[in-house]
Amino acid sequence: MAAPGILLVDKPQGITSHDVVARARRALGTRKIGHAGTLDPMATGLLVLGVEGATRLLTFVVGLDKTYEATIRLGVSTDTDDADGQIVATVDASFLDSARIAEAVAPLTGRISQVPSTFSAIKVDGRRAYDLARAGEDVQLKAREVTVSRFDVIAERRPSTGSGTEGVVDLDVVVDCSSGTYIRSLARDLGAALGVGGHLTALRRIRIGPFDVTRAAAVDALAEAPQVPPADAAAAVLGRFDVTADEARDLRHGKRLTGAAARLSASPTAAVDPDGVLVGIVERRGADVKSAMNMPEEAAR
Repeated sequence: MAAPGILLVDKPQGITSHDVVARARRALGTRKIGHAGTLDPMATGLLVLGVEGATRLLTFVVGLDKTYEATIRLGVSTDTDDADGQIVATVDASFLDSARIAEAVAPLTGRISQVPSTFSAIKVDGRRAYDLARAGEDVQLKAREVTVSRFDVIAERRPSTGSGTEGVVDLDVVVDCSSGTYIRSLARDLGAALGVGGHLTALRRIRIGPFDVTRAAAVDALAEAPQVPPADAAAAVLGRFDVTADEARDLRHGKRLTGAAARLSASPTAAVDPDGVLVGIVERRGADVKSAMNMPEEAAR
């Protein structure tokens, strides 16, 4: 049986996140592998996979903040809001200057209301929005509140005459955002605010919570890739609560730790025994500490 843990993978362009999971299953010889959030085939970067019993930790990873590097092309709109779609409009954007672009970026930071791309994986009446859109059906998605804590333009490029892309402006950006934010929608909305349209031409996820792509393995090296042990992964996401051997036994048996809540720095948090093994995820219950999710010992090592 494969060892349980969190596997960080650097997804290349042109394959799906499910393809990465399938490769990991073959490489590690187990079917019990899940992921904490997909990337579109066009996108590259960090995927967080859970192996064996550590799949139970993925529920705490899915909602973490993320960081993306992206390229936005102003002056061209597509039906999918990214480079995989069909061009639906072109406008000369060469008149835009840096000050005007910065002025349009500002309202797209902070707590914002965002309509996801029509070609997203959001379900509408049990069907994926992208399936409905590809079938020619009218898809109306509701706006959702998201947080964009950073939307920085790192570079601004204007293709030279004769390149075949005159009139566009390419922006290299870095975005820190809450889970559920669509970078494609930011590109679309920035283009709309500037009156020229826009879409995403490149996207790379470089961080999910405490996990960074610099620690991720290539898809052709998954069999030898080191995993983050369950205790380390859970502590990185939730914080660490060290317990004695007796306390670990009590938690595993469903007992409360009377009066131990004062020792918690966060709730929920990861309870770790003296051997460095993840006991489970615990939470405050008044003055006590109670297990919210136990980890079987064979899944926690």
